[in-house]
Amino acid sequence: MSTTEPDALLGPADIRELAEALGVRPTKQRGQNFVIDGNTVRKIVRTAAVRADDVVVEIGPGLGSLTLALLEAADRVTAVEIDDVLAGALPATIEARMPSRADRFALVHSDAMRVTELPGPPPTALVANLPYNVAVPVLLHMLEHFPTIERTLVMVQAEVADRLAAGPGNKVYGVPSVKANWYADVKRAGAIGRSVFWPAPNVDSGLVALVRRAEPVKTTASRLEVFAVVDAAFAQRRKTLRAALAGWAGSAPAAEAALVAAGVSPQARGESLTVEEFARIAESKPGSKAESKGAGA
Repeated sequence: MSTTEPDALLGPADIRELAEALGVRPTKQRGQNFVIDGNTVRKIVRTAAVRADDVVVEIGPGLGSLTLALLEAADRVTAVEIDDVLAGALPATIEARMPSRADRFALVHSDAMRVTELPGPPPTALVANLPYNVAVPVLLHMLEHFPTIERTLVMVQAEVADRLAAGPGNKVYGVPSVKANWYADVKRAGAIGRSVFWPAPNVDSGLVALVRRAEPVKTTASRLEVFAVVDAAFAQRRKTLRAALAGWAGSAPAAEAALVAAGVSPQARGESLTVEEFARIAESKPGSKAESKGAGA
């Protein structure tokens, strides 16, 4: 059962005092913008629908603002932090501000892109304020390697949020949109103003909610085969798929044959296709194992 301790969350003065004590200056290189508003981190936890039985993984906890709010609501929290100083300080912050929940917290000092296993029970939720420069690769990496993550809520740059949540036909629909949709149903879940961060970023932020698909995309093609089609289609997004997929298929005529076999117009563009249609194209690649399986079915 979750426990709330008086004044456990970090406020603006606490953040700055802690940062000064640690000699921490937020760096653009790591996209560090610390949340300094307790109402905002609690809003994130509410929007994420964190339950008392959830095992939450958090990426880039920083000084611990969101971490503390997650510990109030979840069964346990595992935080992944790459920064040496921040990783070294976080356990002490948890112990000092929320001692009754300290045994429900674990720290992994690592680059999130290298993490393929976590201590304790498998995570059921991912909640994070993701650095803008690595948000999409980190999100996709975690969804790939931790299939037990059912629900995700990430705070990212508003532009990235729009791309992740975009559907076919939207002008910002692209590689992140399709790949995220391979794993989950994705939607925009709110906006976050600049003033709740220190330092205040030059861009607005948005929340994106992802609920893992109850059933995977039905296809005989592998994830890597489908993603190869997606990458090729959007590498030259203004070209028709017949032209854009020529390199992938071996030639423009081969690409056209694969598209026709998949029931997709060779004159269409990638921005109009669903993830299921990309999967059908992958299945139809000339000489692919998926095509052979389909032919023998």
